[in-house]
Amino acid sequence: MGKRIRAQRIGRGSSTFKASLRRKYEVGYPAQLISRSRLIVGAVRKLDHDPGRGAPVAIIGLEDGEDFPVVAVEGMHVGQLIQMGEQAPISPGNILPLGRIPEGTRISMIEHKPGDGGKLVRAPGTYATVTAQLGDKTIVSLPSKKVMELSSKCLAMIGVVAGGGMKDKPFLKAGKKYHWMEAKHRPYPRVRGVAMVAALHPFGGTRKKLGRPETVSRNAPPGRKVGYIAAKRTGKKKK
Repeated sequence: MGKRIRAQRIGRGSSTFKASLRRKYEVGYPAQLISRSRLIVGAVRKLDHDPGRGAPVAIIGLEDGEDFPVVAVEGMHVGQLIQMGEQAPISPGNILPLGRIPEGTRISMIEHKPGDGGKLVRAPGTYATVTAQLGDKTIVSLPSKKVMELSSKCLAMIGVVAGGGMKDKPFLKAGKKYHWMEAKHRPYPRVRGVAMVAALHPFGGTRKKLGRPETVSRNAPPGRKVGYIAAKRTGKKKK
């Protein structure tokens, strides 16, 4: 009888697989921006690295002395003036409600619901596009190609999230990749299921390839639930 497969050990929730992001900042828009009618002006005081986050973080200082962190966009620099509110111009780094942003504009750090601080499009190098304005709703095309209808009162930042070339840089050494994965508490190197024996993985015991579909039912038992779980479709999507 083989040991528990990796999928079973991950599902059990042991400390081996526990994610440890060690983030320094909790990015988000402050409560003052709830009153979006008046224009608020701030300045970028510092650009900082946040462990566990690929994009740099910009610390924006307001006129009343309060600071708040946001995900930096391309072109943002220390000392840059950031304007927030309905009357702010369309310029990288400025924060406006979706209803005031013209169609075709690239935006990031979008609120999913008004007042939640900005939950969508915060990964390095990503951006969403305003597709259409429909009354009190705004149609936004996300990086995943999904089209979402959001409230026009939701805030968003103009520009593309900085740090987009991070994944283009090769690791060069296996040790570098090991420590990068270790910081995320992910076992490395990761062995393919088809390379194992049948006792250790449902995909094991084959010579060259799997020879059967990788899709599996949502209701499969833990020892069998590997591969594409409850997949509606597989393969490259035709344009």
